[in-house]
Amino acid sequence: MTAKSAAAAARATVYGYPRQGPNRELKKAVESYWKGRVTADALRTTAAALRAANWRRLADAGIDEVPTGDFSYYDHVLDTTVMVGAVPARHRDAVAADPLDGYFAMARGTQDVAPLEMTKWFDTNYHYLVPELGPDTDFTADPSKQVAELGEALSLGLNARPVLVGPVTYLLLAKPAPGVPADFGPLTLLDRLLPVYAEVLADLRAAGAEWVQLDEPALVEDRTPAELGAAARAYRELGTATDRPKLLVASYFDRLGDALPVLAKAPVDGLALDFTGAAAVHLDALAAVGGLPGKRLVAGVVDGRNVWTNDLEKSLATLGTLLGLADRVDVAASCSLLHVPLDTAPEREIEPQLRRWLAFARQKTAEVVTLARGLTLGTDAITGELAANRADLAARATSPITHDPAVRARAAAVRDTDAHRSQPYAERAAAQRAHLGLPLLPTTTIGSFPQTGELRAARADLRAGRIDTAAYEKRIKAEIQAVVSFQERAGLDVLVHGEPERNDMVQYFAEQLTGYLATEHGWVQSYGTRYVRPPILAGDISRPEPMTVRWTTYARSLTDRPVKGMLTGPVTMLAWSFVRDDQPLGDTARQVALALRDEVGDLEAGGTSVIQVDEPALRETLPLRAADRPAYLAWATEAFRLSTCGVRPDTQIHTHMCYAEFGDIVRAIDDLDADVISLEAARSHMQVARELAAHGYPREAGPGVYDIHSPRVPSASEAAELLRTGLRAIPAERLWVNPDCGLKTRGWPETRASLENLVAAARTVREELSAS
Repeated sequence: MTAKSAAAAARATVYGYPRQGPNRELKKAVESYWKGRVTADALRTTAAALRAANWRRLADAGIDEVPTGDFSYYDHVLDTTVMVGAVPARHRDAVAADPLDGYFAMARGTQDVAPLEMTKWFDTNYHYLVPELGPDTDFTADPSKQVAELGEALSLGLNARPVLVGPVTYLLLAKPAPGVPADFGPLTLLDRLLPVYAEVLADLRAAGAEWVQLDEPALVEDRTPAELGAAARAYRELGTATDRPKLLVASYFDRLGDALPVLAKAPVDGLALDFTGAAAVHLDALAAVGGLPGKRLVAGVVDGRNVWTNDLEKSLATLGTLLGLADRVDVAASCSLLHVPLDTAPEREIEPQLRRWLAFARQKTAEVVTLARGLTLGTDAITGELAANRADLAARATSPITHDPAVRARAAAVRDTDAHRSQPYAERAAAQRAHLGLPLLPTTTIGSFPQTGELRAARADLRAGRIDTAAYEKRIKAEIQAVVSFQERAGLDVLVHGEPERNDMVQYFAEQLTGYLATEHGWVQSYGTRYVRPPILAGDISRPEPMTVRWTTYARSLTDRPVKGMLTGPVTMLAWSFVRDDQPLGDTARQVALALRDEVGDLEAGGTSVIQVDEPALRETLPLRAADRPAYLAWATEAFRLSTCGVRPDTQIHTHMCYAEFGDIVRAIDDLDADVISLEAARSHMQVARELAAHGYPREAGPGVYDIHSPRVPSASEAAELLRTGLRAIPAERLWVNPDCGLKTRGWPETRASLENLVAAARTVREELSAS
């Protein structure tokens, strides 16, 4: 490639950056505020310092235009709810009394007031707070956060671009507020919302914004003509407003499809498009609509969601082709870097050559800058970077880590019968009831119990050599004893060992499987102050030895009640890891499934009669486009069955899912052929129970009656009422009673009280059923 002939040099930018800080300073500050250990002013000071550090780091790396407004104490969609004044009625008094405490009340709830519903952000593992809207919703502009953060960046002498959730995506993500008919469409509020956005944009322009980015990722999903018409109307109105900055409309995670010509024709000043993965079709699609004459194109050619180093030559070829399709072409990551860890440099436990295969947020920033320089000055300006990149890509492609012939041979030998139970559900259910002897409405938990500071300290002490393995295992045994004893006293029917030995439901297994890389500092935000360290799926997968049998067997020795074996399913092992990009996901899922099949078999052989294989990520990994879903669901459900279908008929297989919209995968849930499924239902008021009933779901289900993502303790009467709602959809002989999710993030006092109330609710409803 020769030097770029266009007059304007390509600018490097990103849409967002990890919020937490190098040592998760934001998490620590927010949680300290919740506990009353620091003041609101101290929290704000910490947050401001983190924002400034991020912007300086980006600018020093060569980013020409830094994002503002992407920083959040909890969630950027919740920030948008505040910005447009859509605070639910039940939270208005709290927000009026103290905006910060009211903000956190919307996110977490209080003992007296329920929080907003939480669900997955498209097909990522990030969770957002769902806006609650109705016909009476009045929007009012409050751009104070966005204006203030822009001012902070400008005061540092930086070129800054505010980033907002766009109005169409905001409404498409919303749900009818409690008490509003379920058929109410929040998008009908668009004409009421647009003047508020126009006011926010005007205020940002007055504060010094040249450009403002409006994110519309909802438009990469299948959209109706009416929804596309709403998008056209929104950007016609905002684009023709007189008092506005330049508008950059961004999409990511997939291809725009029919929405691309809508946005290309809109009177906005630029589009930001994803050119990675399936969205690479944007190149041909842009040409088909005649390009973007007179407009700016921000090309997302660096994958913002995965951790593998970019193929710089391939990206440069894409960028070079785009030059003739827009007035100017700038370079970016495909989406916010919120979805990847901060920096590979601290990962000293990963062998240096392998670490060179990886790119976290800082490395992706450098890739964006390198590509912008290459696009502007030609490949001669980045010769060294290109040579090093080629060597890294070649080393990964030929490494023995990525290819294990034995694993590949076993996966190739799988037969269709390996993924089906030996008997139909009705026969299995009878055998399981006779074997387990459970009461009507059996009670259980999802698996994990509180991860106390003492447990985390014990793991840290073991890693640091301050205690030996024997001392650590003694501590774990004591915790399992306490968990089992509490469950027996509380009256739970099917027990768990509490998972005190596990750092994370995916990482724990990844550390014991070949082919995975574990990080020490690779934290990624899941929701609020909940951060996880997704492992990296680098090569072929196998299980050298049993992973959970020892602790499950120990728990079983402490009680006469059934104890569930607890595993994480193959789809979730992929979804909550950074997956390989060098082979189809279905091939990787089959390898993980076979490793888990070995574990299930060993648990059963050791006497465990109830085995739960969690698949909370089945829905979140669902492709955003309907046309891509059948192929995904085929390999995803096969992988689950391959993990679980080698057991006897009287062994009961459970699965669990949480915090997603389940209605459009009910058929796939059925195809899993699990004997029992537990699902999130408390915040959505048993919606999933109704969806299962509408599908005619024939097996047992436990829609949750305890929202574990809130510190509030549900009363026994509240849980009983949710159970009664569940019984209207699911027969009593097939209904289980359980929390929404695992309890590792909760404290012991609220856990004890909530589970005791859950058991009391089950007893109450059992008595009502026996009396009727």
